[in-house]
Amino acid sequence: MRILALTLLTTLTLGGATIATAADLDYGVLRGPDYEPAAPIIDWNGVYVGGHGGYTSAALGFRNTFQPLVAGALIATTAESQLNASTLLSPRSQRIDGTSYGAYAGFNYQFDETVVGVEADYTRFEKSGQSSDRVSRFATTSLGYLETVTLAGLSTTRIEDFGTVRARAGYNFGNFLPFVTGGVAIGRAQVTDAVAISNYGYDQAAYKANVAASATTTTATTTAGVTNVTTTSPGAQVNVGNFGYASFNASNPDSSRLPPPRVVTRASTKVVAGIALGAGLEYALTQNIILRGEYQYVLFNDFDGHKVNLNTVRGGAAVKF
Repeated sequence: MRILALTLLTTLTLGGATIATAADLDYGVLRGPDYEPAAPIIDWNGVYVGGHGGYTSAALGFRNTFQPLVAGALIATTAESQLNASTLLSPRSQRIDGTSYGAYAGFNYQFDETVVGVEADYTRFEKSGQSSDRVSRFATTSLGYLETVTLAGLSTTRIEDFGTVRARAGYNFGNFLPFVTGGVAIGRAQVTDAVAISNYGYDQAAYKANVAASATTTTATTTAGVTNVTTTSPGAQVNVGNFGYASFNASNPDSSRLPPPRVVTRASTKVVAGIALGAGLEYALTQNIILRGEYQYVLFNDFDGHKVNLNTVRGGAAVKF
């Protein structure tokens, strides 16, 4: 009986201790998401520095690259004043594509969900494109000369690199920040233009007069049954004026010999300004590591008749301080 009483007392004591311990447990652990810690809030404020790489497509225009070269070479000539030689060449636009890479840095300021900032970037491209055209025109000028002008041009644009300074504005959705951007761009390009020019002509009226005068004519007349034959000898030849030939054949100008064409060139490195527009999406991998995807459009002002606009798609990663 004593043993049974001790056993019951022990059981009740242990059961009470278990109930007391259970009462102290935090049953919230078993209640699921209501007690999970809140997701960290991304702070977009601060300075960031990163690198980018992507693909750039450049549209190159060459429409007026040869005009000043030809106009300068043929100044005060009928080839320019009457044949409008400097307007004859019209090379086509070209497109070049390739990889590009660089770096960027900026500063963000956040208020509520809106994020604004300023960013600068640098992009290395190092691609070139070229276009050519060839044309020949002839006409009888007001001086009576049959004049010919032949032009062959080659123009090259090489884009070395470019940079932009832009304002940014975005709206954050937790770890995501879609944004738009716009500002100014500065680029560096090497341009080379070359035109081979041949300009020659001869006095067409004098040549035709000589052809007519060189003919021998025979005339036969009959009077009272008697036929009289009259032969007219070739007339005197006049000088056929000419220019632009290495050697001129007055009897057959088409067989005259021409000198090598005159080549005029120019080459320079240009620093040009323009505008930059774009949009993208950033993702905060952590508070300090920011990934991004971005599209950027850059349009440069014309330089020496050359035109350039750039379309770039790129990805990047930055460290935010």
